[in-house]
Amino acid sequence: MPGHWQSRELAGAYIYANGGCLIDQLRQSNGLIVTRMRNVLFVLLAPTMLAVAAGVEPPSAGKPAVDKSVFNLFNPTPTEHLREMDRDGPGSTESPYTVDAGHFQVELTLLAYTHDRESFDGVTQRFEEWEIASMNLKLGLLNQLDAQLVLEPYNLHYEREGGNRVTRRGFGDTTFRLKHNFWGNDGGRTAFAATPYVKFPTSQEGIGNRGVEGGLVLPLELELPSDFWLGWTTRFDAVRNEDKPGYHAEFVNSVEFGHDLFGNLSGYLEFFSAVSTERDAEWEGTFDPGLIYKVTENLQFNVGLNIGVTRSADDWTAFVGMTWRY
Repeated sequence: MPGHWQSRELAGAYIYANGGCLIDQLRQSNGLIVTRMRNVLFVLLAPTMLAVAAGVEPPSAGKPAVDKSVFNLFNPTPTEHLREMDRDGPGSTESPYTVDAGHFQVELTLLAYTHDRESFDGVTQRFEEWEIASMNLKLGLLNQLDAQLVLEPYNLHYEREGGNRVTRRGFGDTTFRLKHNFWGNDGGRTAFAATPYVKFPTSQEGIGNRGVEGGLVLPLELELPSDFWLGWTTRFDAVRNEDKPGYHAEFVNSVEFGHDLFGNLSGYLEFFSAVSTERDAEWEGTFDPGLIYKVTENLQFNVGLNIGVTRSADDWTAFVGMTWRY
């Protein structure tokens, strides 16, 4: 989804030619890597400190009135016991809540547009991407476990440098994910989950980096006073090197503050950060406002704008999407 799977990663543009494997990089004696890893550890510990400050409930907290552990794919959760629908995103911050057992959910990016412009030695490079109908298909397996299939049916990339223009179009990569909720699925002030994933290189030439990749997503959500909520997502990625064998690690973090505005409309403000362990790699940061409108308990629409605040990030991405549950 926008900001999750669809930025420069699709074109492989953020992978640098001078990268080495993670072990080699950690052996470097320069202080840059040490500083980077120290900062990453601080960011990874921050959600835990916030959760402790908010008074995290044990896994037994917030139990529903009915024992929902008896429901599964072949014994679906009754409609009257469905939890409130939530989605991963629409920004980069994911949800710790799973789809109820035996139910199906579609999280669809109807249309997304990304623009970036950079200048080197007097030469201007422009990058544009159209993302059409990318989707996350979710199926509730157990009360605290769902399976997800992320598809990218059509991508259109334009790259311009001077008077030259390169166009690439076609199907993107395919990602399989499993989300397990540890607590808070059906009540409580906090919720936490883990989502391991594997990305398969099904994209057409020039759309993806042709590598099998994987990682782990850790979403946390906290209820704040005055009907605000805070979402925090930490992601560990194993990313394939472009010019050398092997992989390197990347760490992605996002924090989101949200609030109901009026009626069925809510809004959020998000900050996204991506740090690579490759030498000379620059960190990416974006500021991402967005709106979510709930039409029914099983249908909602969203719009958002991701604004790059660092040189290595895309200048901006705009998107509109929807979520539907059955």
